[in-house]
Amino acid sequence: MKPLYAQTPGMSQELDTLLLWPALALLLFGIVMVFSASIATAEGSRFTGNQSTYFLARHGVFVAIGLVAGVIAFQIPMRGWQQLAPWLFIVGVGLLVLVLIPGIGREVNGARRWLSLGPVNLQPSELMKLFAVLYAADYTARKLADMGSFRRGFVPMALVMLLTGFLLLREPDFGAFVVIVAIAMGVLFLGGINARLFSLLIALLGVGLALLIWSSPYRMKRWTSFLDPFENDPFGKGYQLSHALIAFGRGEWTGVGLGASVEKLFYLPEAHTDFLLAVIAEELGFIGVAVVVALFALIVQRAFAIGRQALILERVYSGLVAQGIGIWLGVQAFINMGVNMGLLPTKGLTLPLMSFGGSGIVANCLALAILLRIDWENRQLMRGMQI
Repeated sequence: MKPLYAQTPGMSQELDTLLLWPALALLLFGIVMVFSASIATAEGSRFTGNQSTYFLARHGVFVAIGLVAGVIAFQIPMRGWQQLAPWLFIVGVGLLVLVLIPGIGREVNGARRWLSLGPVNLQPSELMKLFAVLYAADYTARKLADMGSFRRGFVPMALVMLLTGFLLLREPDFGAFVVIVAIAMGVLFLGGINARLFSLLIALLGVGLALLIWSSPYRMKRWTSFLDPFENDPFGKGYQLSHALIAFGRGEWTGVGLGASVEKLFYLPEAHTDFLLAVIAEELGFIGVAVVVALFALIVQRAFAIGRQALILERVYSGLVAQGIGIWLGVQAFINMGVNMGLLPTKGLTLPLMSFGGSGIVANCLALAILLRIDWENRQLMRGMQI
């Protein structure tokens, strides 16, 4: 089979620039848009000391920490990540348990998702997405011969993910639960799970998600508000979505101009986190949104291409990790964009690499560093060098 990377003088480059530069572009663009989206909130809040650069400064620090963590992560060989995968997953589960303990976990707006670490808060569910990728890939690589078996191939992974899902739903963090389920199912599918079994599991998963929505008045209200965000109560669950749609409408093709958004002026809640794309749409229009979508599409495409190359080189674990990262970033970006555009019910999911949030930014940077490491190792092997 023809390799995806041609053996040409261009092979002297050490990193995949089609992955690196789009990722850095989203990080830098995110800094600009977080400042633009948060400036009014920062100036008008006692919590921030009325400092207009409060969120900008913190986000800049998070990006710097993420980049440093990424450089360190890049130094670890993939065989090291595979050895660490089960232990990291156990640490992640332990952190999810700690979050639920009163007095330890920090509660905001009825959700207990954070651990206070002095001046910053750690959100374990963000790190758990990365740990789920590493563990699911390790499990699948070890169980390749059993992927056709329901009892030996699927059940052990299902039990582990059910435990993780239970802890996430207790917070509650339904968005993270959906992303982690997508990661696990995607990696199992790529690992060769029986097609009939996979189809049945998808159907059962759909029924399970429907029951989770139906059994929770909070989630049911979000669903009905998604169907009609402008119904009756203008300040109800459809408030965020209705103002996000207004932002998209105001932006038209080229936007109202960077910094000129009206919706971020206390109309659109969480403008610098969950609804950052709505501010981008209002200020930079269709063109700005299209650029963001294209950059994410390129990153996901490179993740799958790198994963495929690793599989061609018979590096099953590395290939599944790369494609698992592609699934994670792709699914989370798709859900966030869908929510902002009114195509999906509201979820508490940020836009990867861009939205304000320290844990998410650091986890994304670590994932991209691991992806670059896989690509680097692929290139070394194709040159006939040892890794």
